[in-house]
Amino acid sequence: MEDNKVFLRKQSMLEYVMKIKSYVIQDFARYCLDRVPDYFWTTAASSTGKYHPKFALGDGGLFRHTRAALYYANEMLKLEMFHSLDEYSDLIYFSLIFHDCQKLGKDSKFTLHQHPLLAVQFIKDRAKEYEQLHQGFKNYEHQMNLIYDLIASHMGQWNTNDYVNIVLPKPKTHLEKFVHLCDYLASRKGDKECLDYQQQ
Repeated sequence: MEDNKVFLRKQSMLEYVMKIKSYVIQDFARYCLDRVPDYFWTTAASSTGKYHPKFALGDGGLFRHTRAALYYANEMLKLEMFHSLDEYSDLIYFSLIFHDCQKLGKDSKFTLHQHPLLAVQFIKDRAKEYEQLHQGFKNYEHQMNLIYDLIASHMGQWNTNDYVNIVLPKPKTHLEKFVHLCDYLASRKGDKECLDYQQQ
């Protein structure tokens, strides 16, 4: 029987799946969400605790980090300066839901530097399966290619690693930079310097 906490987290994530206006992309998101690794719902966002705030640590931390990134996207899309991205909101929500869905790969105990590329491969594999069930999905190839680029580049300037000889793509388009910004804000530990200043 599924853990009640995991069930509630899955239901909570559906809130953002429902924000995807395209029925096809929304249905594909549901298909993928049913197939993410079990650890997506239970593990911490940071295996070391160094790079994420307290709310993203411990049981369900990765889920909460993902929800936070989606929250920032949802709020910033309401701003006038981001209205030009409205037409891409489906791609933004989809990308952020799955940007860290392969954070530990298949069985790693630690965050994998190449996890954005693993997430892209995960979605590509699911897309091939989904095409067999829904032939019309082939018409969404352009949108899916944009999603792959958004996920692959979400790490921004942190695209290299001393231990892995893989260089991740940096965000180049406004859309890619927006998705990275959402992930970055959700990863912030808090503006300690600002808090310290307020108490002086």
